[in-house]
Amino acid sequence: MIWWVPTGIPQARLGRWIAPSLLGALLLGGAARAQDVGSVNPHPLPPLAHPDDPKLPAKQLFGRKTTPAALETHTIGFYAKGCIAGAVALPVNGKTWQVMRLSRNRNWGHPSLVQFLERLADRASVTGWRGLLLGDMSQPRGGPMLTGHTSHQVGLDADIWLTPMPDHELNREEREEMMATPVVAEGGKNVDRKVWTPAHVALIKAAAEDPHVARIFVNAAIKKALCRDAGSERKWLSKVQPWWGHDWHFHVRLNCPAEDTKCEPQPPRPADEGCGKELDSWLSKAIGPKKPEPKPVAAAASGRPGPKLTELPAACRQVLLAP
Repeated sequence: MIWWVPTGIPQARLGRWIAPSLLGALLLGGAARAQDVGSVNPHPLPPLAHPDDPKLPAKQLFGRKTTPAALETHTIGFYAKGCIAGAVALPVNGKTWQVMRLSRNRNWGHPSLVQFLERLADRASVTGWRGLLLGDMSQPRGGPMLTGHTSHQVGLDADIWLTPMPDHELNREEREEMMATPVVAEGGKNVDRKVWTPAHVALIKAAAEDPHVARIFVNAAIKKALCRDAGSERKWLSKVQPWWGHDWHFHVRLNCPAEDTKCEPQPPRPADEGCGKELDSWLSKAIGPKKPEPKPVAAAASGRPGPKLTELPAACRQVLLAP
């Protein structure tokens, strides 16, 4: 499942309220591949001790890898406990998408994820959505992240902003500093009618209808709006799952590729729409979106230490040590 780091402010939210360029420089470190809107932080984090150090969190190892493993493409392990070999990068610019927060170097994934995002971007552009702003996918070799997500480890997860793409190509500063727009109203039980549009419904529906998608995580208030506004074609609603946060983006998770026997699938969602008791339960615990209190950036990097390399699938060691 998806869990945000409970200590400090989650990175995704920090990235909305604190200058993400500073956040990326302090937390991510490593220099990723050059981007056509400017290179990322050129000052990599210092090397660590041997990766078999039993005390070393795996996120310190995978978070320092700035290039993919030169291995045949495979997803290994579970979405929240695994890695990816042979990841590919989604280009930071497309006719119908732009990648945000480039300093994080998290626009990597399985080829099927890259193809899905390109496909969705093209489809969304004809449903009334101007273009995709894409957040975190995975690190170059997947694995646990230094900050933020617990999932996104096997190259099959992606965050898509619920803010339409602007009508111009964003420069480096805009990609780091621009804030996403929350669509959940005060109190957390409904969407903000001044922000929510039929195009939001069409975008999430287009994603859910793709056969490669296992589930989509959204704020409970967004699920409620989807249940209300879905119309007569409602089968896709079964893939949409309420989850904490997700008031400014939705999280798409793909099925394990058929050929990847080491990829651990998630149990399928119930076949019903999920608009009844499940949704009511989430709404009863709803908390409205709040602006985080300013805290030192370093606090977000601490969090829980996470798993050691020895706690990940054995094949992840090969991924980590590959050229």
